[in-house]
Amino acid sequence: MIRSVSLIGVLFIFIMTLPIGAQEIRAGTGMTPELRRHALVMDIDARVLNNQTVAWNEHGKREAIPGSPVGIQLVGSNIILIMQFTPFVRRQGNSLVAQGQIWIHNPDDSISYYTYIQTVPMEFNEPIYFFPLGVDTNPSIQIILTVNPSNETSAQ
Repeated sequence: MIRSVSLIGVLFIFIMTLPIGAQEIRAGTGMTPELRRHALVMDIDARVLNNQTVAWNEHGKREAIPGSPVGIQLVGSNIILIMQFTPFVRRQGNSLVAQGQIWIHNPDDSISYYTYIQTVPMEFNEPIYFFPLGVDTNPSIQIILTVNPSNETSAQ
């Protein structure tokens, strides 16, 4: 089951992807001034914990446009985790939608597949913790996400 996943000693590849629209914008002359005015910066920390000790850690930053997803992938020898985080900025309150898919290669050569979607309230500069395999697993995967307006946004 999901608790029997062996993550220690596994080399993870941490890849952050962008939605196709954002890639096209950045591939050209950069973000348009209108998009840059609304841009957010997402700080993403991904780590593997073994007995509450950090066994692996990776940090990345991505610019995001509200309503456009930012994706990450964690790939190990027996697990693939693909997540997308979509921030929404509204007068009634900000929120973050987290979508994820997990594939686990089990010791009996079967494959387990899990998917989820969750919407959480979001405040700027307040970390949001995700545990894709659950809180009580050991080892566990922890993703910490902090969202802030970009420097160009706050300067205007």
